[in-house]
Amino acid sequence: MRDDPESPSSQLPSAAPASGGTAARASGSWSELFSAEHASASLVLAGGIAVFAMNTFVTAALLPSAIADIGGQEFFAWVTTAFLVASVFASMLVARVLASLGAAWAYLLAFALFAAGSLGAALAPSMELLVATRILQGFGGGLLAGLSYSVIRDALPRHLWTRATGLVSAMWGLGTLFGPAVGGIFAQIDFWRGAFGLLTLMSVALGLMALRSLPRQAPRDRNFGRLPVPSLTMLVLAAAAFSIAAVVPTGWPTTIALIAGTALIAAFIAVDRSAGSPVLPHITYQRGNPLKWIYLVMGILSSAAMVEIFLPKFGQDLIGMSPLLAAVFGVTISVGWSFVQLFSASVDDPQTSRRLMAMGPVLLTSGLVIYAATQFVDADWIAWVWAGSLILAGSGIGVAFPHLNVAAMSSSDDPIEGSKAAAGLGTAELISNTIASTLVGVLVALGGPGAAGAMTMGAGLAVLGGIGILCAVIMLRRIRAADTMPSNA
Repeated sequence: MRDDPESPSSQLPSAAPASGGTAARASGSWSELFSAEHASASLVLAGGIAVFAMNTFVTAALLPSAIADIGGQEFFAWVTTAFLVASVFASMLVARVLASLGAAWAYLLAFALFAAGSLGAALAPSMELLVATRILQGFGGGLLAGLSYSVIRDALPRHLWTRATGLVSAMWGLGTLFGPAVGGIFAQIDFWRGAFGLLTLMSVALGLMALRSLPRQAPRDRNFGRLPVPSLTMLVLAAAAFSIAAVVPTGWPTTIALIAGTALIAAFIAVDRSAGSPVLPHITYQRGNPLKWIYLVMGILSSAAMVEIFLPKFGQDLIGMSPLLAAVFGVTISVGWSFVQLFSASVDDPQTSRRLMAMGPVLLTSGLVIYAATQFVDADWIAWVWAGSLILAGSGIGVAFPHLNVAAMSSSDDPIEGSKAAAGLGTAELISNTIASTLVGVLVALGGPGAAGAMTMGAGLAVLGGIGILCAVIMLRRIRAADTMPSNA
């Protein structure tokens, strides 16, 4: 039954029923997460995000070598655009695929699509075919991005959710750490196809592991109704518009694409909130419910990682870093994100969890402000200030992400709404990253070359972080209000 749209019912992480029985423990441990009982499932969940994140940066590192081999310079940007749009579309189908196939078979399908796309990329004789295989790879990647959060609800007990979401989310950061290195190694030995072959083998191995370690039966209590074609269409077109904004010439074509993308997002919200079977949970659109604010805070936090697209270039152009040092500088946000997140995920106390959710946007904004404000400082030590400020910004992502994930997954005790809420995490991240990658490019173009572009990029995302702080305040007020509501309100 749909909740009363005026009621913020049962939205707290602490209010959700424990998976595996009401007597489940209130907290778990890392050792239990990697115990014989749960290790395989945990590795599959983490591996799905790892191959997705690695693929993004592996491909970026390999594209120059691929173009030198098979040509197709004019399709350079479409290699990424095709993957992102396909990923966004597939991520919106996660809850339905999971309900139809069960966790094991859903993961097997996702890894199979990703493996087929990766193998196709490894064998592609032309850039046109490489783009086509990236679409197939994107379908698998979008499913993996959503399943890694959704399946936590079914595969692991409630007291391990925070640890598991911390592990899964940390893979986004680790993927940005290892992806460029893997891509660079294969490019260095002039064997770019081998990197896609490696992704193929990893996907096959993880798919087989999923079949052995995850539940094979589909939940019987999850009927999601008809496929929401209008909502899906609007959001996919929005993702395409933002992606196109990143590849068209800067100026009026970019402006038109951005306006179109924003209008399509608004149209998606209008259509989805009135749909009988929406993409996002009904509770997302309820007055007083914190889920919409959880998604917004998560999206804003994850968007900041897109500055890493330009950091290596700024490191080399502004202070003469070597290519290797610039590559290390380029993943400073991911370093802060990944390592802090593993510590944050060890926190189980509800009050502390909420404080960490509030701290995330504050740390993120502070780090970006410091980075932007010091762009014109001429000193030998300024690189350390930049690195420290970006690690601080990344720490904001890491300190909040595990608890935001659990808050979303626990936002309803209804199995259909809860499954949709968990699947929406992947969609929120993908669409946010698609928009942010375009936004970062526009900000750099507006600022111009050199320090001005770096300052504009940092300042623009700091403003976005400030909006995240306001969203977090509203989110916490909604959560506190839900604390006073009876669980069956």
